Amino acid sequence: MTRQRSHSYRQPGVVLTDHHFGVPLDHTRPGGEQIELYAREVTATGKDPERLPWLLYLEGGPGFGARRFTGRQAWLERALADYRVLLLDQRGTGRSTPLNRQTLPLRGTPEQQAEHLAHFRADSIVRDAEAIRRTLTGGAPWTVLGQSFGGFCATHYLSTAPEGLTAALITGGLPSLDATATQVYEAAYPRIERKNLAHYARYPMDAERARRIAAHLADRPAELPGGYRLTAEAFQSLGLLLGTGDGSHQLHYLLENAFVTTAAGPVLGDAFLEAALSHLSFAGHPLYALLHEAIYAQDPAAPTGWAAERVRAAHPRFDAAKTLDGADPLLFTGETIHPWHFTADPALAPLRDTAELLAARTGWQPLYDPARLAANEVPVAAAVYHDDMYVDTAHSLRTARTIRGLRTWVTDEYEHDGVRASGPRVLDRLLTLLDD
Repeated sequence: MTRQRSHSYRQPGVVLTDHHFGVPLDHTRPGGEQIELYAREVTATGKDPERLPWLLYLEGGPGFGARRFTGRQAWLERALADYRVLLLDQRGTGRSTPLNRQTLPLRGTPEQQAEHLAHFRADSIVRDAEAIRRTLTGGAPWTVLGQSFGGFCATHYLSTAPEGLTAALITGGLPSLDATATQVYEAAYPRIERKNLAHYARYPMDAERARRIAAHLADRPAELPGGYRLTAEAFQSLGLLLGTGDGSHQLHYLLENAFVTTAAGPVLGDAFLEAALSHLSFAGHPLYALLHEAIYAQDPAAPTGWAAERVRAAHPRFDAAKTLDGADPLLFTGETIHPWHFTADPALAPLRDTAELLAARTGWQPLYDPARLAANEVPVAAAVYHDDMYVDTAHSLRTARTIRGLRTWVTDEYEHDGVRASGPRVLDRLLTLLDD
């Protein structure tokens, strides 16, 4: 593995250092093609980094680079008291050989692109982390903090390379060890419906607003800036907001100013369309759409097969056309990816064939080892959110019971993004659990 260290620079209260690493695309072929990874080291001003243990942060997703903090924002404030923090852009994201509609065609045909993307799941991410750890720490283990999908990666870490870990901290990211993508979405739709009903209970006026917007789009789909095609189904996917701490309020404010009056009558206003685009476009994180169902794939014989779309058919209350023909409130969808995403979004449209091949792909390997987790000796603490819209609470608690020694904090004080919304407190609670 190669490593390049850039110069250090400062922000208020912190010293930042950029690191670049060369790792194999396929870790089973260490002499094959190499890709570049990027990570940002953060230490508190005035502390000697050589005297601090490392904490590796794995972002949620898939498909998001590590958050770009300014100074000691969010959970960094607490982490920097005890750790030297490494913010890793997981492979394919941020500055780590990013993959998108512009770069994936360099891999060749859709078949070659899909084969390439098979190397961008949690198993490869953890092997990247292990290669980096051996280079940075001289072989000493480190602590990992995994948020959401980052927690899935941390669970894989515990399954395959626990010797690399001093401790594992997981926030909103304890995965089912054996649920298929279909089972994940069978559990998800009832949760999403509960979040919808809670939203309408808080903002009853939004029921009529949402129906009016969906009816307008059913007759006249809108083109957003950049060419995104906003249909009624695409509008429903704004429900992704409902799983975050202030998401219900954001959705309410978005809906209240949707229409403006023109000479031709009411139309969806530019401000609404621009704001909707900021929540709907995958331009900044296309791997989220491409690999979302693949993160649940563990049966070598079974494709994911557009699981969210198939399961939606068994939940007709999420069918916009049927809802508009009746009197029920429109239900927004949540963390679900559908084939229409790859026609509506210009950032995904060139990758539609690749997405179809990934949905049909077989040969996915198991990501977790229940037997090894049952014998776990690494200290682990996990925040489990009581009615998490993104990660099923029952699945998380079943996994928590499997991992030997894991301490859980189950709370309804925060939503899925609790470590972002109140990071110092959430992280401090988990660190306290490790010490109990």
